[in-house]
Amino acid sequence: MFTHITNLAHLRSITQALGFFLFYTVLLVGLSTFLGHYMGVLGMVDGTVGTFFEGSYWHTLVGTGWTLIISSMILSGKKLTNDMMAVIVSLVGVYLSYKVDIVLGMVVVSYLTTLEKGK
Repeated sequence: MFTHITNLAHLRSITQALGFFLFYTVLLVGLSTFLGHYMGVLGMVDGTVGTFFEGSYWHTLVGTGWTLIISSMILSGKKLTNDMMAVIVSLVGVYLSYKVDIVLGMVVVSYLTTLEKGK
């Protein structure tokens, strides 16, 4: 399930995509909590940032950036940047991360890992 977890160009099965989803979502929660805490300490944000699971504005921005970066790395690693459908799926994942929920956007990014490499 967690084999080739850092190789974003690897073709994954459904169970491996689930492991990818779990690993990178937990990593996102840690990154978002770390950045949110230090933005509050450094005075970049007024008051408290809140927790990741409350869905505050800053956590949503960090998570949307995370899904954008990960999905673009998957597309470029698999050489799918010429495949318009894969690019649209990636953009849908970023949109869902921002408008609906970051976890739903990560589901779409996990789906991208199940696509075969481009030519």
